[in-house]
Amino acid sequence: MKNISDVCVVIQARLNSQRVPKKMIRDFNETNLFSLVIDKVLKSEIISKENFYVSVYEKELKDIAKDKGVQIYERSYDSANNDNSLQIMYEWHDKLPFKYVIKINGCLPLLKTETIDGFIKQFLEQKEESLFGVIETKDYYFNKEGKLVTPWPKDQTIMNTKAVEITYKAAHALYASRMDLIKGDRFMGDFQGGIKLYPMNELECFDIDYEWQFKIAEKLYELDTE
Repeated sequence: MKNISDVCVVIQARLNSQRVPKKMIRDFNETNLFSLVIDKVLKSEIISKENFYVSVYEKELKDIAKDKGVQIYERSYDSANNDNSLQIMYEWHDKLPFKYVIKINGCLPLLKTETIDGFIKQFLEQKEESLFGVIETKDYYFNKEGKLVTPWPKDQTIMNTKAVEITYKAAHALYASRMDLIKGDRFMGDFQGGIKLYPMNELECFDIDYEWQFKIAEKLYELDTE
C-alpha cells in the first residue's frame, strides 16, 4: 500500500484555449470551471492542502488559487504553450517533492469529490504504480481501414451490443503515475501492461472542448445541483 504522504494532486490549467476562449475562468453557473475543480479537491477526505497544487501561468488563475488558499506551482510560459513534450508541459515532475502524482482534468464540471476520493483510495491500495480513468463501453469499433477491431461475439450473425465484450475508452479525467516516468515522456507508462484501469461514470467525464459542450455542461450542472 502506498503512503498518502508520497502522493500529490495537481490541477494544471491555462487560458489559451482556442475553441472555447478562457473557458477555465468564464462564468459558469455563477462560478467558473477552475474554481469548481479546486473546491472539489478541497472537499476531499483523503488529500490535504499540503499535497495539493495548481500549476498555472496566468495571473487570473493565480488570483483564484490564492483566494482559495491553495498551493501554486508557478508554471512557465513554455509549459503553458507546449503540447509536445511531457517534460515541458509537466515541468513540476522533478521539482515537487513527491513520488507519485494524481492529475485531474479541470474541464469536467460534473466530476464528483467522491469519485476523486475513490480514485485516490484505489491508487493507494493497488500494487500497480499507474491508474487511468476509463469509461466502460459495449460497442463495435473499426480502425481507419474499416477493419473491425472489436472481437465479434461468438455465435452472433448480427450486431448485438448486448453480446459484444466490454471495452474501455479513455475518460480523460483522472490520471495517476510515478513522477519519474514523466522524465522519459512516458506518463503512466507505455500502455502495454501495468496500467490499472478505473471505470468511471460517463456523465462525470463530460469534457468541455467546444462551445456547444460548454452550454450543455451548464444545463447538466444545473440539473445535477438542483
